[in-house]
Amino acid sequence: MHPHLVSPQYRIHLIAATLVGTLVWWTFPQDISSWRSASIVTGWIGCGLLLSSLFLMIREPWLAAWLGGLEPMYLWHHRFGVGAYLALLVHPLALAADEWGESATLAWSAISPWQEDWPVWLGWASLLCMMAGLVVSMLPRVPYAAWRKLHHLLTISVVFGGAHLVVLGLDWPLIWAPLLAISLLLWRILRADYGWAAKPYAVSHTQRLGPDMVEVSLLPLAKPVIGQPGQFVLVAFFRGPHFQGCGEYHPYTISAIHSNGALSLGIKALGDCTRHLQLIESGVSARVQGPFGTFLESLPAGPCLWVAGGIGITPFLAVLRSGPLAQRVHLLYLHRNESDAAYSDELSALAKHQPLLHLVMVDCANCLPDLQALLPVANELLKPECYLCGPNGLVNAAVAVLRERGVGLERIHFERFDFR
Repeated sequence: MHPHLVSPQYRIHLIAATLVGTLVWWTFPQDISSWRSASIVTGWIGCGLLLSSLFLMIREPWLAAWLGGLEPMYLWHHRFGVGAYLALLVHPLALAADEWGESATLAWSAISPWQEDWPVWLGWASLLCMMAGLVVSMLPRVPYAAWRKLHHLLTISVVFGGAHLVVLGLDWPLIWAPLLAISLLLWRILRADYGWAAKPYAVSHTQRLGPDMVEVSLLPLAKPVIGQPGQFVLVAFFRGPHFQGCGEYHPYTISAIHSNGALSLGIKALGDCTRHLQLIESGVSARVQGPFGTFLESLPAGPCLWVAGGIGITPFLAVLRSGPLAQRVHLLYLHRNESDAAYSDELSALAKHQPLLHLVMVDCANCLPDLQALLPVANELLKPECYLCGPNGLVNAAVAVLRERGVGLERIHFERFDFR
């Protein structure tokens, strides 16, 4: 198959199939009972899925571009993680089922850690840490700082799991499996979480956009990040003359790209860190990872519909700031109230000088927008490509209305930024 014809999702599945298939093929049991065989196979399936999940949590721009962006990578990272947990849970249960034919006592002893030795203890410790880590990762209301610390339960789970394999007496050709798992963990922790892959910047300018919105301009202190309109970067802000940042990497959409390599970011107060950043000042040091994302990557030559909600206007603004439009664009900008309408004056000025831009700004008065009335009717949606950016509720509602009006999913583009 030609490499350019291979879809990013196919690549993700191929990686998982290769890792799982290699482990199962190498360790496939022979001449033992069916339940014991099932235990061995499910154990290695779980290991392969876990390696796939760890591979997909690497935050490297080149890898994200090859696999279709961070959003599908994080989606399949979670799915493979859940699949690994379920397969590894079957592993000891199948061992117990194998002993059940002899007696219930033997079956219980096969999965009871206090009746076994270190390999079983380590295996159960890995499984319990994985269970706890998965539960934490699926709780959206956990504060980010607490979530990040608790998420390290999954790291501990991988370490215990690798030790479980080694203590069992892993054949030397398979030692690559725990070594690869540890290497992927270290790659993610050092390059992404601790910022070894990030580039140094400093805040050069800030502009207040509203009570809870600010635009921050970052000047590169070394080789700059080369981004495109519609992409986002992961940024950690540290200290300045009178400001102490939170030091956590969060995604921010690029609102402008400057000729000197500087970036502008629109930041809305949506959590503890972004609320603190409303007080940011010039001179604050920052580190930037990226860029990431494929939203607005290749705008068509034909007409477009852009729907933005609140701070979701930033990727569209970056396109408008980069130069005259090459296609007709209908931009529907929804905001809760006047103070929430970031960049409204600049957008109005851009619309006056860009004849291909039809701008509609709607003050929703803190109510849900009537998308049935605001979105174009069906016969006006026969050709436009539709791009949506904003809160998940707005994006989901807009997709539903567009689908009702005959717009195919292949013409609806959006990117979620709510991953952790």
